[in-house]
Amino acid sequence: MSEKKILEQWRDVAYDESADKGKLQKFWATYFNIEKGIYEQLLENPDEVVTGTVKELAEKYKQDVFTMTGFLDGINDSLKEANPIEEMTEDTVVNLGFDKEKLYKNMVDARADWLYNLPQWDKIFDEATKKRLYLEQKKSGTIVKGPKIGRNDPCPCGSGKKYKKCCGRNA
Repeated sequence: MSEKKILEQWRDVAYDESADKGKLQKFWATYFNIEKGIYEQLLENPDEVVTGTVKELAEKYKQDVFTMTGFLDGINDSLKEANPIEEMTEDTVVNLGFDKEKLYKNMVDARADWLYNLPQWDKIFDEATKKRLYLEQKKSGTIVKGPKIGRNDPCPCGSGKKYKKCCGRNA
């Protein structure tokens, strides 16, 4: 792989709007299967911080550097210490020391049920914890609106006037 930013190369292929939809679907299906395999291995020893160059990790998980770059892009938000993925080359030293709760929540957020339902999670969290983390993540994206202000209610700006005679006029 060239010294060009490999993350840029990954994103060009993975998020190519002009690509054939069938090929892109096949690309992602293949990638998700590979991703699942890497996570199965990582979750077997969740406290072990795997480190090495991008190339070494690709070899460790029997992948090419290009695919490993996609994996590193995906896990980066769940790491205790983020990797320099924007400037990364195959010789960049990276680590896979992930925050377990954050990783689980990010998998839920990505709607990646094939990942957050992996049996390896059962050794890390009990059912109650998994349910709590799942609900916390789902609720974090929920927008809660305040109570609706009626026309004849006091204006929330504190003027003492009715809403319809104050801020409600501008609305």
